[in-house]
Amino acid sequence: MPTKRVAAWLREHPVAADGALAVLLAVISLIALFVRAPIEHLPPPGPLAVLLVLLVTLPLTWRRRHPLWINLGVGAVSAVYGASPYPDLVTPVALGGVVALYTMVAWCGRTVSIVVGVLTGLSVAVVSLVPATDSDLLDVVFTTLLLAGAWVLGDSARIRRAYTAELEARAELLARERDFEARRAVAAERARIARELHDVVTHHVSMMVVQAEAGPVLAERDGEAAERTFDTIAGIGRQAMTEMRRLLGVLRDEDPPGEGPAGEGPAGEGAFAPQPGLAQVPDLIDQARRAGVHAELQMDGRSGPLPAGVDLSAYRIVQEALTNVVKHAAGARVRVRVRHTDRDLHIEVHNEGSFTGIGPTGGIGRDQHVMHGQDRDGAGGQGLIGMRERVNLFGGELTAGARRGGGFAVVARLPIGGPR
Repeated sequence: MPTKRVAAWLREHPVAADGALAVLLAVISLIALFVRAPIEHLPPPGPLAVLLVLLVTLPLTWRRRHPLWINLGVGAVSAVYGASPYPDLVTPVALGGVVALYTMVAWCGRTVSIVVGVLTGLSVAVVSLVPATDSDLLDVVFTTLLLAGAWVLGDSARIRRAYTAELEARAELLARERDFEARRAVAAERARIARELHDVVTHHVSMMVVQAEAGPVLAERDGEAAERTFDTIAGIGRQAMTEMRRLLGVLRDEDPPGEGPAGEGPAGEGAFAPQPGLAQVPDLIDQARRAGVHAELQMDGRSGPLPAGVDLSAYRIVQEALTNVVKHAAGARVRVRVRHTDRDLHIEVHNEGSFTGIGPTGGIGRDQHVMHGQDRDGAGGQGLIGMRERVNLFGGELTAGARRGGGFAVVARLPIGGPR
């Protein structure tokens, strides 16, 4: 664990890491200088030799900040040291020069690296001809192979780093695109819900107008009937206000586009068609059966009227769930259960097959609705995104995921009667 922390610290502080490497190479080179001088029967190294060793190693502290200039400077000093009557520093060519060449190739472009590599080869050839170096063919071959190996390793490191950077850029781009698609899907679904609630509110207001126009006539003929009429107007008005608050809540959360796909705008085809509800769920079951799904429907609890928005959202949730079963688990057995209570509407769709696809929006597949004749919105749904938006609209709950015994389950709870 301490080793990992040290490595992480060195990655975060590259200058300190390169400085430590430069000091280490300087110490090794100075030790080699003073040890090999008496072995090769040379005079003790003087200040000039020590200065050349330090100039070959210590500038490597800034090797990644200025790779080209550090390599040119260190390479020039290495050539001067090689032409001087001093002993080799571990290898025929100074280690600082090898590291500088590797860094330059790893961090500079291919063209610059080739040019500097050729100049380095010429420098080795020229220095080897200086009589003071006393170089033989073995020294020249070893030096050439060492520098060529540094060049190849540096080029491989540059390619690998460029490839990694490209992968990271692609991953970042895909993440941005995924986030954009998710936001677009949410906005499109909210726009769709808003259009549906707009139709519901319009229906309520139209009923209020009709009842209000008939009110004065009934007031003259039958006072009790007139009273019931105005009570009906008040009830419809309260429902319209509730749906209007939900509609404004959808629009306030996020401004959706002015129009959806073709034919889905306020004036699109089917804009004035009646919105479906739980009464049409048996039709969905029949269509799923015709698509090859063994579907069963169970409806429990009271059978009183539901708020229009809840009725519509419940239908859409069942529709989305059945659609994904048809697309991803064709031939499976699915059980739909709708249960009424005094306060909530519970919807359960259990698929006993194996789901084969996961949708790009993070849901259970891109939807292709089962309904065709009565679904005016076509394939505008977005899987779990649409279900979750509808449930959140009423302050309900939604869970969806794989079942332990296999298959997939969608469970939703929609409060009845409470505004958002």
